[in-house]
Amino acid sequence: MTAGVNSQKKKNHETANYHRTQMQKEIVIQRLREQGCRITKQRLMLLDVILNEDCSCCKEIYYRAAEVDPGIGAATVYRMVNLLEEIGAISRKNMYRIACGAVCDREKACTIELDDDTIKELSAKSWNAVVLAGLKACGYIDKQGIKSVVVQSCDCEEAG
Repeated sequence: MTAGVNSQKKKNHETANYHRTQMQKEIVIQRLREQGCRITKQRLMLLDVILNEDCSCCKEIYYRAAEVDPGIGAATVYRMVNLLEEIGAISRKNMYRIACGAVCDREKACTIELDDDTIKELSAKSWNAVVLAGLKACGYIDKQGIKSVVVQSCDCEEAG
């Protein structure tokens, strides 16, 4: 592939991630408002850090947030994480847990972009069935089911 095509793919990927993050942010803000919470600048900044960074714990969120706002306290971060957990926006046990399991009926739970730019959208049930079949076909599992899947984000571009 040419550098221009790779550059365009990366730009499209970044744009899609931006739109997904903005949509998530708007949903969380709406949930916070429904709970009667004020939407402060610090809460918005913490939400941005949580959505845009790969933080695995409150301490990491605090360090990233302190880079943006040196005056932020650790207690503020912990309160925000607790609040986000209360409204169901995150799970402290695993910040990146995919919430859809075998019994979930959510449509478009998984979007897959293929190397020919084809987009496949799977329901939660279909996604679970595909992963389960793949794990069985490769010999990773026998009769087990899937409890959760953790996917690490990757910003690298494959050559070719």
